[in-house]
Amino acid sequence: MLSYTIGLVLDFIIGDPNNPFHPVRIIGSLGIKLENITRRVFKNLKISGFVTWLGVILITFLVNSLIVRLAFSISNIFGIIIEGILLYFCISSKGLKVEGLKVIKVLESGDIEGARKQLSYIVGRDTKVLDEEGIIRAVIETVAENTSDGIIAPLLFGALGGAPLAMTYKAVNTCDSMFGYKNDKYIDFGFVPAKMDDLFNYIPARITGYLVIFAAFILGLDYKNSYRIYKRDRYNHTSPNSAHPESAVAGALGIRLGGANYYFGKIVEKPTIGDKNKVIEISDLYKTNNILLVVTLLGFSVGLIIIVLGGLI
Repeated sequence: MLSYTIGLVLDFIIGDPNNPFHPVRIIGSLGIKLENITRRVFKNLKISGFVTWLGVILITFLVNSLIVRLAFSISNIFGIIIEGILLYFCISSKGLKVEGLKVIKVLESGDIEGARKQLSYIVGRDTKVLDEEGIIRAVIETVAENTSDGIIAPLLFGALGGAPLAMTYKAVNTCDSMFGYKNDKYIDFGFVPAKMDDLFNYIPARITGYLVIFAAFILGLDYKNSYRIYKRDRYNHTSPNSAHPESAVAGALGIRLGGANYYFGKIVEKPTIGDKNKVIEISDLYKTNNILLVVTLLGFSVGLIIIVLGGLI
C-alpha cells in the first residue's frame, strides 16, 4: 500500500520524466530488437508479431519482478521505495494534463499554427487543417481516452500485482503503440499486440467510464447527461474501449467529440460521440483536467480497496 501511494504522489509532484532511461523507452527498444529478430526467423508476420509481443511481456514481467524481489531482500523500506518508483513510471496523470495544457497555452496566446504543431506531438491525426475548436476537441479527446490507459489501468494492475504487473501492462500498451498500425508494415505483425491491448484495457476502460460519471457528480457537472451519453455512445469508436471515457466526458460537458479527421492527407470518417449542445471552448479542457484529477483519485481509492481486500483474502 505504501509503494502504491508513493507511485501516485511522485507522479503528482514530478510528472512523466523525459529521459532516455525511462522504462517505457527501454521496453520500446526491446520491442524493436525483438521485431528485427522475429521478422527474420518467422515468415508468417502474425506469428512474428505474437512472438515479439510475448517476448516483450515476459521479459518485462520477469525483470521487474526480479528488481522488486532484490530490493525487498535488502530491506522492506528499500523495497517499498523501489516498487513505488517503478509504479510512478507507470502512471501519467500529471504528464497527460501538462501535455494538453501546452497546446492550450499556445492557443491562448493567439498562435494557432504553434498550437497545431504542439498538438501534433500528442495525436496521430493531421493537425494542419484544424481550427481552434478542432484543436481543443483533439486535446479533450486525448486526455479523456488516455485517462483509462494512462492512469486507471496502471492503477488497477498495480493494485492487483504491484509494480511487475503494472509495468507489464505498460509493455502491452507500448507494443500496441509501436506495432498496432493498420498499414502495410504492421497490419499483420501488429495484429496480436493490438488485440491484446484491447483485451487488457477492456475492464479498465469501462471502470473509467463510470468513474468519469461519478467525478462529474462530485464536480457539479451534468452527471445525468454523462451517464446518458455514456450508455448511448460508448461503442462509437473503431476501438472497443476508447469511447467509454470519451463518451462520459462528452456528456458531462455537453459537447460532441469524434467525427471525421484527416490522417496522412486522407479524411477518415468516424462516429460522433455526444451531442453538440454548445461550441467547444478552452474552458472545456480545464473542466476535463478537473475530471482527470478526480478520476485519478477515485481510481487510486479503488486500488486501495483492492489491495486491502487482497490482504484479507
